Order: sequence, then structure tokens, then C-alpha cells
Amino acid sequence: MATLHVDVVSAEEQIFSGEAKFVALPGESGELGILPEHTPLITRIKPGAVRIERPDGSEEFVFVAGGILEVQPHRVTVLADTAIRGKDLDEAKALEAKKLAEEALRNAKDKIDQAAIQSELAIQAAQIAALRKFLKK
Repeated sequence: MATLHVDVVSAEEQIFSGEAKFVALPGESGELGILPEHTPLITRIKPGAVRIERPDGSEEFVFVAGGILEVQPHRVTVLADTAIRGKDLDEAKALEAKKLAEEALRNAKDKIDQAAIQSELAIQAAQIAALRKFLKK
């Protein structure tokens, strides 16, 4: 069975490094599915869940808050702005952060503040969705 090497890293640490038979993640233009021998590509990724299917059939989930994806025929590299292992996601913390961002949006003074807060809200919503997807597995 053909596999590819997957690395998921953030500025703080390496989150995942290992072999996989399939990787799915939120690309800039939509959901991407990557198999061994995939055509090389580089693209931005949106906040959401990276799903890594290992050769033994088990799955690893990682939440990313955006970043860059590089695909080579036998290697996938995700350079994430922020990355959190699925098992480390905390729904209560994410919901609280979303609530605080919504409150800050109501109190924002200008469009620049509003845009930054809306970006944070999108990341928190994606994190909550990724967590719920992880919990269903």
C-alpha cells in the first residue's frame, strides 16, 4: 500500500509527523483530499480540521487556524499559523473565546478592529466545528 509522509507544524511545535494513506483539509478554494502520488501544489489553507488517515486505518485530527500547504508526490507539509491536536481541543474554552470575540465585535470602534475580530470569530467557529467533528469519530 502506498503512503505519504505528513508533517503538521506550527510556530510553537511539531504537531504530527508520520505516514498516512490519505489527508483531507480545508484549502483556500475548498476541501482538499490528498493521496500518495498527488500532483505537487502549494496553497493557503483556511481554519478547520486536518484529517490524517494512517495506514492502519486509524485517524488523527488536527485543528489549524490557517497557514500554507505544500504537497509533493510522497510528502505533505502543513505550516499552520496555529495547530492544536484534536484530543487537546477544549469546547468550553473555544465557546468562551467565541463569546468574548462577539462581545468585542459589538464594542469595536472602527472597521479595522471589526475585521480583526471577525477573523478571530471565524477561527473560533472553525475550531468548534473541528472539535465536534473529532468528538463524533
